[in-house]
Order: sequence, then C-alpha cells, then structure tokens
Amino acid sequence: MKKGPKKKAKPALTPAEVPQPALHRPSADDLRAHGNKLRDQVPRKSQGVWKRPSDRTDPLDILHASDAGRVPQLVPIRYGRMLQTPFTFYRGSAAVMAADLAKTPTTGIRVQACGDCHLLNFGGFATPERNILFDINDFDETLPAPWEWDVKRLVASFVLAARSNGLSDSDGRDAAVACARSYRERMHEYTQMNPLEVWYARIDEEGFFSLASKSGMGARARKRIAKAKAQSGSELDFPQLAGMVGGHIRIQDTPPLIFHPEGARDKDFLPLIESILADYRETLTDDRRILLDRYRVVDAAWKVVGIGSVGTRCAIVLLMSIANEPLFLQWKEARKSVLEPYAGKSEYPHHGQRVVMGQRLMQPASDIFLGWMSTKKGYHGYVRQLRDAKIKPLVETFDATALAVFGEACGWALARAHAKAGDSLTISGYLGSSDPFDEAMGDFALAYADQAERDHAALKAAVRTGKIKVYLE
Repeated sequence: MKKGPKKKAKPALTPAEVPQPALHRPSADDLRAHGNKLRDQVPRKSQGVWKRPSDRTDPLDILHASDAGRVPQLVPIRYGRMLQTPFTFYRGSAAVMAADLAKTPTTGIRVQACGDCHLLNFGGFATPERNILFDINDFDETLPAPWEWDVKRLVASFVLAARSNGLSDSDGRDAAVACARSYRERMHEYTQMNPLEVWYARIDEEGFFSLASKSGMGARARKRIAKAKAQSGSELDFPQLAGMVGGHIRIQDTPPLIFHPEGARDKDFLPLIESILADYRETLTDDRRILLDRYRVVDAAWKVVGIGSVGTRCAIVLLMSIANEPLFLQWKEARKSVLEPYAGKSEYPHHGQRVVMGQRLMQPASDIFLGWMSTKKGYHGYVRQLRDAKIKPLVETFDATALAVFGEACGWALARAHAKAGDSLTISGYLGSSDPFDEAMGDFALAYADQAERDHAALKAAVRTGKIKVYLE
C-alpha cells in the first residue's frame, strides 16, 4: 500500500493562544474599574472621619473583658505599662480599636490583616538564608478583614508616637500621610507585577537603607544590622537569661517578668516540656524536625512579653546542642483574634495555627522554627525563636524627618503584605493616583489619636479611684 505524505506537526501554541476555560474571570482593567467605582459608595474623603459613636462601648469594659483567661497576678503589669503614655495605652488596646474600626467606612475588600498594625510591630529580622528583611513582625491578631483597618491603626500610631517624642501634631500628621502615600504608591507598583513577583517581593537591607539615608539614619542602621548578623539571637540572650545553678544550666528567675512555674524542679518537669514540644515538632517540615532534634531541652520558664500580651501564657524554653550551644524558643499563647467579633471566625480552629498561617501568608520569609502546639491544659499557642537577629526600631529617638521616613517604610511593608494574598488591583483602583486617601488618613490619624488620649485619661482616672490595679515596673 502506498503511504501518503507525512502530516506536518502543528506549531506549539503561545500562552496567549491557549484556550481559556468558559468560566469568566474579571480582567485587570475590570478589577481596577470596580475599585474606582467603589469611590461612589465609599468616598475616599469619608475614610478620614472619626467621631465617637453615641453607643460606643466603654473602652475599659472592653479591656476588662479581654482580661478573662489571663494570669490574674500578671494583669496589673499590663495596666501599669498601658498607663505610662497614650501611646503605650494604644499599643495595649487593639481590642478597643477593633470595636471602633468596625463602625468606620470600608470598601468591603478583605485581605489577610495584621490586626494590631502599629509602627512598633515593624522591624528587621533574619530570614532562613541569614539575610535581614524589614517587615511586619507581630501577628497575634491576624485574620482576614478589611484592608482599611490595618492602614488606619498604623497611621494613628504615628501621631501618638510623634506626641510621645515631643513633636508637633503637624509632624505626626505628615508621618501618617507619608505612610498612607507609600501604601498607595507601592500597592500600585504591585499591580504591575505578576503573582510570583509579588510573592517573592521583599524589603531587603539595601531597600531599607535607601529610605533610611533620607533621614540621616543610614549609617546607624548599617551598624545595627551588622551587629545583629554577627551573632544569633540565642547567643546574645544566653548570658542575660541563663547561667549555672546548682551545677545545672538554668534560666535565671527575675520576677515578676521571668519565673519558673511551680514544680519546675520536679523530675517530671522536663519530660512534660519534651512531650509538649513533641506535638509542636509535628507541625514542622521534615528538614526543620531534623534540625530541632539536634537540641535537647534543659529548662523552661514563664516570661512576660509585650504590652498587649501581658497576662497571657508565654514561656521560653532553653535547648542545648551536643556542644552546649544554646537555642531559645518562645511559646506564646494564641487567643481569639480581637478582629473576630467583627470580621468573623478563623477557618483554623487552633489559634496557634491561625497565627502561623497568617504570618506565613503576610511575611516574605518566616522563622525556621515557626509552628504551633497546645499545652496539656488545652491552651493554644505558637512557637518561634525568642529572638533571631531581630532589630527593633528606636522610635523614641526619631525626629520629624526620621518618623516620616519610617512611615514610608511601614506603608511599603504593609502594601506588600496585603498585595501578596489580597486583591491589589481593586484596592489600587480605589486608592487612585492622587492624594485624597493619603490626606484622609492624616485626618483620621489626628482624630483617633485624640480618642486614644481620652481613653488613656479614663484609664488614669480608674487607677486613681482604685477600680484598676497596676504594677509599675
């Protein structure tokens, strides 16, 4: 039989020629246009308004409600720290602001929100590759929620920080506007990237230095980063937190901030800690489990941490390698997010997992030991290294220029976090290319800072009358 001519192979299709599924997906232009149209329903100027609602819940009642389940003897430390200034009050009252934000205008666009987005929850930290990044570093309250809530909590913190530093309200408002402008402009930049580029985006040392140099902080920032990279956090912490006691390496008690629980010297104490860590170990990837197994548990103690977490159950665990190199892990209790009554429940029934998943989603890189676990009494929590080249901003030293530049950095980091898993196109379409939203955030920051000062005054009055007990450190 005579063979016919060979058929020519069809050329491969280009990505643009690949048939698309019948399901309609809105285009980038559609999403931007939708965001633009949302301005009719929620004018950008309206975002700057804050007026105390007539039915506003007493902020002290909200704080008392959040005391439930905390360690009673530690609660006065919490109020003692909040009493110091309106800014410290603000940092410890995320639940109060969550209730207030729930009554402010929103576009209905949800992101993975930080939930406690103030400027001291931003800073530097080391990635698993030992690079230093600048980003958000506290996710205890993370939950899907309106993007505006994070922005508003962040900008108001700049006015309160300015007042705490003796700067003018004009300086504080300028920093808040700089933060909002940076958020808007960076969000637009992320709409120009493909999803992988956004996922891999990060603010590295050079990116942060380029901003810091505008305020004259570049040289100081380089020195602090070099020092942080030179040693691990555990090596720095060990001589301050531990030593030899009775021939054994132990965490040193410095009550009421660090102390051993009752029964810490019993023979069953370390096996109990090891059994709890065994459950945590199961939440790590296989390679991290192998690394963790290089260390043995030698001690554990309770530790009082940041203002908002005072009274919750937080512990540090000291582990040692075969050559007695230290590793400090921190376990922090994870409770219901302050956003939950207004944004809905988490899809994760374990609040430690909620925090870990939210952190992994919002950060460009996370601690290698990040995982979650429960105590034998059923308290949820998450685990990470106590400190790993973490660099806390020295906000108390900032002048007006430095505060505004730091506002730019925080707005950039927040935009990256929201764009990573949120609808950057619609948000950017709403924000636009001009400054109405930026200026509105300046107005909101001033108005809500005034509210925080009134709430702080109410706390001071309650302390004077003995309604609230405080412990001053």
